Amino acid sequence: MIRPPTTIPIAYVHAMLEAVRARGIALDCFLADAGIVPELLAQSSSRVTVEQYIELFKSLVNRLDDDLLGLQSRALKRGSFVLMARSAIGAPTLEVAIRRIARTYRLLQDDVLIKTVRDGALAGVTLHYTDPSAKWPNFLPELLLRVLWQLIAWLAGGKLRVARFDFAFAPPYYADTYAQAFPGKLAFNCEQSGFWFDASYLQNRVRQDEQSLFNYLSNAQKNVFMPQKSTDAMSADVRRHLQRRLPEWSDLVATAEALHISSATLQRRLAAEGTTFRVLKDSLRRDMAIVRLNTSSIPLEALALELGFADSASFQRAFKNWTGCAPGTYRRQEAVKGLPR
Repeated sequence: MIRPPTTIPIAYVHAMLEAVRARGIALDCFLADAGIVPELLAQSSSRVTVEQYIELFKSLVNRLDDDLLGLQSRALKRGSFVLMARSAIGAPTLEVAIRRIARTYRLLQDDVLIKTVRDGALAGVTLHYTDPSAKWPNFLPELLLRVLWQLIAWLAGGKLRVARFDFAFAPPYYADTYAQAFPGKLAFNCEQSGFWFDASYLQNRVRQDEQSLFNYLSNAQKNVFMPQKSTDAMSADVRRHLQRRLPEWSDLVATAEALHISSATLQRRLAAEGTTFRVLKDSLRRDMAIVRLNTSSIPLEALALELGFADSASFQRAFKNWTGCAPGTYRRQEAVKGLPR
């Protein structure tokens, strides 16, 4: 299946850096490790590639020796999440595996308890602060929920459909991008942060072992941070069609015909998903441009034609409108000489 390129809003970079910034630690070394130009932090509409975001996470973990990036009262030493995953291997059921993960996590830190709760036909994995009066960055539950969900889904065989994600804080300013990270119903200002799924999963047997653990760990960070998009949504169908048709760029009518629906139906279904054909097309071109600028030395004139623009000037205007920055800002910090065209 074609997977169109995706990028991460700069708001998530700010969230990831929040703890080190609060401690007065200079950000330059982390950004340099990830190849992120510091100027992007000043533009609210700028974005980074998934690979840059993962490299930023790795840099923070390695330099701070903390799997939780300085977000808690004391460091969660590197390898702690691996230990949590290994503790669940061999559990007879998913419910027992979750209890083992929670117990291991409790041994490693003092700030958060992981609990399994029930609500009718749903089971929840929830986070409880040992000091309810303490103020923790929103990125702490955001990261923990993503890690726990992905780990539990892997233990269950790779799939765990989440019915709802709860957050014990008000919607952040970047909440409109949450659907990329948390594919499910979202609820804010809840008593605890957590996620809910069909309780019948708890009795499923754990389908992983030590041999499969190595493969999981090699891709774990990408699985956690790769934006999650519904493959059933009409918007996903449109993005895949546009990608397949490259180097041509289909218009609305041609796309609707390819999807065997009328233009009016396509517009109506996209509107129900909160988007439009133009927004989807521009977001794909934006993401392709960011990835190409970051990973190649392609001239702007050639990139403009590749993305369906008449000339470099029109592309540069559109790109600045999309990201707040000129295309040149997205070139990697190190010399691009030797990068593929």
